[in-house]
Amino acid sequence: QAILREGLEDVAQFFKAHGSCRLPLSPSLLVKGIVPRDCSYFNSNAVPLKLSFQNVDPLGENIRVIFKCGDDLRQDMLTLQMIRIMNKIWVQEGLDMRMVIFRCFSTGRGRGMVEMIPNAETLRKIQVEHGVTGSFKDRPLADWLQKHNPEEDEYEKAVENFIYSCAGCCVATYVLGICDRHNDNIMLKTTGHMFHIDFGRFLGHAQMFGNIKRDRAPFVFTSDMAYVINGGDKPSSRFHDFVDLCCQAYNLIRKHTHLFLNLLGLMLSCGIPELSDLEDLKYVYDALRPQDSDADATTYFTRLIESSLGSVATKLNFFIHNLAQMKFTGSDARPTLSFAPRTHTLQTSGRIRDVFLCRHERVFNPSKGYIYVVKVQRDNTAEVTFVQRTFEEFQELHNKLRLLFPSSLLPSFPSRFVIGRSRGEAVAERRKEELNGYIWHLIHAAPEVAECDLIYTFFHPLPRDEKAAGTNPTPKPADATWARSLGKVGGEVKLSISYKNNKLFIMVMHIRGLPPLQDGNDPDPYVKTYLLPDPQKTTKRKTKVARKTCNPTYNEMLVYDGIPRGDLEQRELRLSVLSEEGFWENILLGEVGIRLRDLDLAQEKMGWFALGSRGHGTL
Repeated sequence: QAILREGLEDVAQFFKAHGSCRLPLSPSLLVKGIVPRDCSYFNSNAVPLKLSFQNVDPLGENIRVIFKCGDDLRQDMLTLQMIRIMNKIWVQEGLDMRMVIFRCFSTGRGRGMVEMIPNAETLRKIQVEHGVTGSFKDRPLADWLQKHNPEEDEYEKAVENFIYSCAGCCVATYVLGICDRHNDNIMLKTTGHMFHIDFGRFLGHAQMFGNIKRDRAPFVFTSDMAYVINGGDKPSSRFHDFVDLCCQAYNLIRKHTHLFLNLLGLMLSCGIPELSDLEDLKYVYDALRPQDSDADATTYFTRLIESSLGSVATKLNFFIHNLAQMKFTGSDARPTLSFAPRTHTLQTSGRIRDVFLCRHERVFNPSKGYIYVVKVQRDNTAEVTFVQRTFEEFQELHNKLRLLFPSSLLPSFPSRFVIGRSRGEAVAERRKEELNGYIWHLIHAAPEVAECDLIYTFFHPLPRDEKAAGTNPTPKPADATWARSLGKVGGEVKLSISYKNNKLFIMVMHIRGLPPLQDGNDPDPYVKTYLLPDPQKTTKRKTKVARKTCNPTYNEMLVYDGIPRGDLEQRELRLSVLSEEGFWENILLGEVGIRLRDLDLAQEKMGWFALGSRGHGTL
């Protein structure tokens, strides 16, 4: 800190002598001074500086940059240039992936400037709002976006931005082999745009723990990201959109394989250690798989998404990083509530006279459960406010209070653990009584507890409370704004059907809106096809089984070889969706028959087919 202050004084003297200068980051940025109170440093290995310059334009905001010393920023410049070219290719093809691409400039050997993106936070800071184990939880990212986008249309827009930018990041980081991915170098804007920073490792040069690669997954795609996309913890039709975006973006980049190999080949002699021989170029060639068809590449990238989503190693990596960063956390940092956008105090809100938990209500968004409605009365006003809080939010308040006060000053908190279904009506009723006692004791506790900022922030109305205004919330499925009503209990299947060189290609892409099983559980669906007539049942083809979902994604190619076009006209494709039931007979969830003579197979046919009982399907 002392060295930083000393250096800032030198910079201030420079501006006194010269008046103004242009920042190397971009000649268009003209600055006239430095703002010492807004300058600090980051706790990563190179200890980069966070600097704020005064804008010469009186109407312009201060210009914030990062100055790094100790990293070769030429590699970052090159990586960002490659991502910028990818983005141009996507935009030219009519696909805006909503990428955030910042400026970066190397000003000398091992040093340079990086643009700071405003209104953005690292995934680590977002996750640790839910505790040091926040990287293992599914809700931190969704809750943070909800906090900064309280209106429903704002939140939906943020989720849409997240889906597009997350898909772009997955493709770009995989193709370029960007490694050393942890939750401190992935950032999220309040508008939902996700982006990566710090490209010190690329082209597959991963950091090692002994003989183990630190980056075990193909790219970073975790369950908390999937939670934002799905609008809950179960797969929805929005996940289909995400997979389709990834595969479409990947195939568009694959068409320009030679462009990327040529551009990177020009840089082989520039002295970047991780781009020095043909093996490094081969990494990009292997990642782009130019020999594959678009359909094969779609199947391949879908498997990569599944592999990344199922990787525990990424979350463990994030958790280890959280622990490593704990030693840098200042002792003056006060705990805050993850669901509250700002802190409120006794002085700003008015003294609380009484609180009473009046009822619990069933909710369906963002996930099924119960909320508790608390009536809050304050001194010097007759107006009563109502706030809605979940059991998990009460628990977070208690955990944060324990960081500030000894247990002897706090009332005991109701147990989280229950026997049987933890979301049942009886459990909610019991918790209502227990939580009522807890909050009464809380506001009648010692003044340092009862009057602390955490409690006044907890009982201050959030935008969602003001919108509800104490009325019953309308139950609504989490993905209602995206998934259209089908009007068919069997759901729909998305297929791509094509015919080439006496081969019939059937790409089973997605299914949406499958009915749950009779016991209320989600099915384990798979797809089975036959080409009728087929008395010997030799044309049976099957996909893999998806687990516990009504909206599965497959992207699997089923191929029928050696079928002349004349024979094809007489055939019918019979597609069934079944739920695998282990030792019992598999359950039929829906089926469709498609007369191939009704399709013009001179070109690929793609679309959704309605599933139902036996009958001929319509596209």
